[in-house]
Amino acid sequence: MTSEHKKSSLAALTLAAVGIVYGDIGTSPLYTLKTIFDPVHGLTLSTPNLLGIVSLIFWGLTMIVSLKYVTLVLRADNRGEGGIMALMALALNSVTRTSRWHYVLMVLGVFGATMFYGDSVITPAISVLGAIEGLEVATPGLEKYVVPLTIVVLVALYSVQRHGTAGIGRWFGPIMVVWFAALAAMGIINIIQAPVILQALNPLHAFEFMLRERMIAFVALGAVVLAFTGAEALYADMGHFGKKPIRFAWFMVVFPALALNYLGQGGLLITHPEALDNPFFHQLGSWSVLPLVLLSTMATVIASQATISGTFSMTKQAIALGLLPRMRVMHTSESEIGQIYIPAVNWLQLIVVLIAVVGFGSSDKLAGAYGIAVTATMFATTILTFFVVRYRWHLPLWICFGATGFFMIMDIMLFSASTLKLLHGGWFPLLLGAVLLTTMLTWKRGRELVFENLEKHAIPLDDFLQSLFVAPPGRVAGTAIFLRGESDGVPHALLHNLLHNKVLHDRVVFLTVHIREEPYVPESEQVDVVPLGHNCFQLNVIYGFKDEADIPHVLRLCAAKHLEFEMMETSFFIARQTVISVPGQGMMPWREHLFVAMQRNARTAADYYQIPSNRVIELGTQVEI
Repeated sequence: MTSEHKKSSLAALTLAAVGIVYGDIGTSPLYTLKTIFDPVHGLTLSTPNLLGIVSLIFWGLTMIVSLKYVTLVLRADNRGEGGIMALMALALNSVTRTSRWHYVLMVLGVFGATMFYGDSVITPAISVLGAIEGLEVATPGLEKYVVPLTIVVLVALYSVQRHGTAGIGRWFGPIMVVWFAALAAMGIINIIQAPVILQALNPLHAFEFMLRERMIAFVALGAVVLAFTGAEALYADMGHFGKKPIRFAWFMVVFPALALNYLGQGGLLITHPEALDNPFFHQLGSWSVLPLVLLSTMATVIASQATISGTFSMTKQAIALGLLPRMRVMHTSESEIGQIYIPAVNWLQLIVVLIAVVGFGSSDKLAGAYGIAVTATMFATTILTFFVVRYRWHLPLWICFGATGFFMIMDIMLFSASTLKLLHGGWFPLLLGAVLLTTMLTWKRGRELVFENLEKHAIPLDDFLQSLFVAPPGRVAGTAIFLRGESDGVPHALLHNLLHNKVLHDRVVFLTVHIREEPYVPESEQVDVVPLGHNCFQLNVIYGFKDEADIPHVLRLCAAKHLEFEMMETSFFIARQTVISVPGQGMMPWREHLFVAMQRNARTAADYYQIPSNRVIELGTQVEI
């Protein structure tokens, strides 16, 4: 690859990263300062307070985003992939399964993921509300139309998800570049009118503000965190763009634009304190309000799209890691494997987003809910990063504490400040997270109980085959593939087939899918064939948690292992498990009933693994937990 091609490729990826990665944090100026100086916080609007708040925002962006995420956390990649799930898998791989930390890290990772789900619900609601609230600045009488218009935009956004973003995605980068250019330009104009705001670049103003205002400053800190929302997205999207484009986009475009705009809004409020009702839309005067509403609506739709796509990706990873039941996953692009659509998640998320919009009614009221979701995910990321730095990279303990301890203190302060909003919206993401955490842990524990039951009654496969061929049954033409769990012995489907049909196929293959705690497994390592004698084979399929589950494709890979398949001569035998809850064992009754309900509504293995339906034979089996 020539240096010119590398440069153009880097430029294209950087432009795409500006559009997709930074939409969330890039739209924060819409509501951050307005929320911080909301009368409910008790913070008076004055020049010293403005200098302190803007200084906190500037240095927060520097410390949390530039140093923590862009510099440190981006290094903790799982074979190039990022995000809380990839980080959890990396941390779990750094400790043994028997370690007391293994379960703790798993729960922490799941908790962080559920908070990311909370973030992905609140982002569309607060961003689109914040943009359309600009109509109130243009014409106060339009206030009653803000929520209905927000609902229309969001319903339209979620309705087009099934078509994917391949067609319009190319416009995300250019639109967001215009957005960040507008942020920077507005900031510069207002800084020129009040250059005193540049004093906020001195971190002493942040310390003086915290010491002077104390409790009020601590309360305000829960709103300051709104300026850092979306930091997790740049880590989650690392696999799509790579570290270098994300870092270039942050330091060359996003950070300068955000810093200038926050300084500019601070300068505006020094010269025009009456603009406090919505400082963002007052930055250029009344003539600019409607164009800014249009531009900010496009920017917030793009930001919302990024979180929706992130939710689909997160759900697919959770299914692969055994934390959620199998769901229907549709691909919206022939060229981009990462572009997926999960109908159940899409419509459930829309319902919860609309509940948030109608229930809270304004971006100010949603701000408290946003802070807890964001800071909880940040805190979980910091702890998981510590385990990666210590046990994966094997760095000295003092370096590990030095690298993550400082950020942990900041995360604790921000999370503590956000919890003060518990009764004013903070309960919403915690309730949502609790429901999702319970669902994920119940599914994982339920699957473990099913495997334990199957293992307890399992007949060892080698011993069974040895005894079977002492007096072999009749054999019929074709290939039979029996899906077999990692801990299973003889598949129930094989026993049923022998019991009822009294025959065995000419070639028998036992197929077991293994999921590694890494994002991708190279195709050359995805297939392992073990001969068992008598024309029987054990076929081990190894996937990463972001790999596409495609059994027909895997069977084609087997040709290189001297095991070829003709699909029209191959039958797949799958045991469909019916789980029965037995009182007095396993989980609490309500959790068992929840698991049974999820198991009954889960997508079938044949459908999930893309096995042609006309080649599948399902046989029922009952499992007690």
